[in-house]
Amino acid sequence: MNNETMNLGRRSFLGQIGLNFGALAAGAMLGDEAAAARLKRSLPHFAPRAKRVIFLTQSGGPSQIELFDYKPQLQALAGTELPDSVRQGQRLTGMTKGKPQRILPPITKFHRHGQSGTLVGEWLPHIGAIADELCFVKSMVTDQINHAPAMTKFLTGHQLPGRPSFGCWASYGLGSENKNLPDYVVLISRMKRGSDQPLYDHYWGSGFLPSKHQGVKLRSAKDPVLYLNDPDGFPRELRREMLDGLAGMNRQHYKRTLDPEIETRIQQYEMAFRMQASIPELTDLSDEPESTFALYGPDARRPGSYAANCILARRLAERGVRFIQLFHPDWDHHSRLRSWCVSRCVDTDQPSAALILDLKRRGLLDDTLVIWGGEFGRGVAGQGKWDSPEAGRDHHPRCFTVWMAGAGIKRGFSYGATDDFSYNVVENPVHVRDLHATALHLLGIDHERFTHRYQGLDFKLTGVEQARVVTEIL
Repeated sequence: MNNETMNLGRRSFLGQIGLNFGALAAGAMLGDEAAAARLKRSLPHFAPRAKRVIFLTQSGGPSQIELFDYKPQLQALAGTELPDSVRQGQRLTGMTKGKPQRILPPITKFHRHGQSGTLVGEWLPHIGAIADELCFVKSMVTDQINHAPAMTKFLTGHQLPGRPSFGCWASYGLGSENKNLPDYVVLISRMKRGSDQPLYDHYWGSGFLPSKHQGVKLRSAKDPVLYLNDPDGFPRELRREMLDGLAGMNRQHYKRTLDPEIETRIQQYEMAFRMQASIPELTDLSDEPESTFALYGPDARRPGSYAANCILARRLAERGVRFIQLFHPDWDHHSRLRSWCVSRCVDTDQPSAALILDLKRRGLLDDTLVIWGGEFGRGVAGQGKWDSPEAGRDHHPRCFTVWMAGAGIKRGFSYGATDDFSYNVVENPVHVRDLHATALHLLGIDHERFTHRYQGLDFKLTGVEQARVVTEIL
């Protein structure tokens, strides 16, 4: 056999391998698409109580000891060492490991509110005033003690980046009632002073789901969404013609490659075109009456404030957006707890309560699930000099509090309990994955059956460990 014949044989062989691998890849993609199509046809699994979710994410770890988990007996133990029988060898961060664990009692007073008699810290008077609308879960547990993995776990069900966030799963399974706005919208507070706490894009990322399901971040700027507006002098009808031509080329490319991301690209271009009209209408608050700004508080007119974002959250809910997530950072109070935690409460207390009242009076609370909480809680030991105004609290994953409202959640109810030190859960633990399972259940989704096949595995938001729907709070 001469060299020319060998080369032809080699090319033919490699070409055949390429065709076979291409066929396998195309078959795999078609199989994944078919599985996704079957999934969408089967959802929701049962009648949902919630049509949408508003997730008020308090990034940094609010102190349950000052805000929700009343432990008056700690006053008598102020300055004493945390007993080993309570700590039970639990992990500490590098900031307090090896240092005395001296008890810092709560530095706030608590008051009873409403017919439920719920105890809420004095720094949250507006939340206290609506306690009869809320369900406080005081027995939350997570596995992670540092911010990034704990928040990643809180939002995606896994401590490592790369998984879809809760909002993306909701978009993937249910879509949205509004075709002119994204299924999943993210609003980040614009702080009055700079925040050194990072908020990573993977917190609202799509992971291995198609990228059309990732959260779209609205900015408090002239252009709320980057690269959305056309250049000056570029007429809208020309933009329409350009998108039609681009969609035609993309469809031809899709027929050759069967790459689902090409379809995503076509859909995202179309969404961006529609958002050019819908986003300015959404973010223009000039049609809101003065009573709205009075309800949400003095910061409500400042663009990008938590209060202004709460108003936008209500407007998004009115427009049928499936998942709305607010991020408010700087709850990480390793020092100056007395002043810094108060500041975050001032930022969020009245607007959070106002959002619940506003949704209720508009008839939206019955089918909107509202969740308030951070990635973990704070420890009972004082960080720094325990009896100093500079004292703070370190991270604590073993127990923390979230509250929920609306969409079939019990009103004026508290669930779970911690020990006398707010250190360990002693009654009805609720893991982060249980919170996810419960929220999916309210959306009409069985978390065990809600999967996406990726790299040969069927992934779930709730992961592979046992998760349960917390029916006691429904």
